[in-house]
Amino acid sequence: MKIVFLEPLGLKVEQIEAACESLKKAGHEVVIYPDRNENLDELIRRAESAEVVVESNIPLRKDFLDACPNLKMLSIAFTGLDHIDMEECQRRGIVVKNAAGYSTEAVAELAIALMIDLYRKIVENDMITRQCNRKGLMPGREIGGKTIGIFGMGNIGQRVAQLAQAFGCKVLAWNRTPKHIGGVTFVDKETLLKEADIVTLHIALNADTRDFITEKEFALMKPTSLLINTARGPVVNEPALADALKQGKIAAAATDVYGTEPPLKPENPLFGAPNLIMLPHIGFATEEAFILRLGIVVKNVEQCLN
Repeated sequence: MKIVFLEPLGLKVEQIEAACESLKKAGHEVVIYPDRNENLDELIRRAESAEVVVESNIPLRKDFLDACPNLKMLSIAFTGLDHIDMEECQRRGIVVKNAAGYSTEAVAELAIALMIDLYRKIVENDMITRQCNRKGLMPGREIGGKTIGIFGMGNIGQRVAQLAQAFGCKVLAWNRTPKHIGGVTFVDKETLLKEADIVTLHIALNADTRDFITEKEFALMKPTSLLINTARGPVVNEPALADALKQGKIAAAATDVYGTEPPLKPENPLFGAPNLIMLPHIGFATEEAFILRLGIVVKNVEQCLN
């Protein structure tokens, strides 16, 4: 079969070739494109004769699938699949596999890093230092002893809980299905929002979780609380977040995800919000995570072909 990597997945072509050696030995053709190109016509040119396509988070909709009649599998080097037309793939019998678990450590560490950054005002104090203004230093707060509320206790949420406990934090959690995890107290949504000093989101995006955090939820949170979103952008209503920060309903927030993938449009309401760290969706992007997910996507292809 013809297996096409639409992009290099943040790695060198040689690394992908080495990982695909077993596929080549089995007689499969492996084509690796060394750059990322989201132009539909170019994507179709690259994939139109492929039986298997590998990519990360480039949207693949019906128009792409229409142009790839031989397609039998999509091996997605990403955790979420909301950028794939799953209904159309199911109708056509196209197998879709994600790279579950590859970014657990990367995203969990970023969530903790953002909590510390907001509390210790690292970015602001860097600017003060560069202005040669020692007297303008901004004192911060400590993460130790705080109550961290985690929405979503999958692999990432559980790893955040472990890291938070290492800092001496009390951990509250909400999950669609309650679990039994040592040191973690499961509560309802309202209780978590009211009691947590830091609210961190690690839930999947679906019909039930879209706009999971809106004006109603911000009204329940402490005015000293932080919100961290490294899950999916639409889980938080962006205008409501901007308004909550402007009105002091919460103290600060950090987000790595948005309603649309960066680059963001200038009119995005978050640009006008104070006390907000905005990252360009880097939670998954570490060298270690990229290598791990390459192994997962190749294994997914091998299992499908076998």
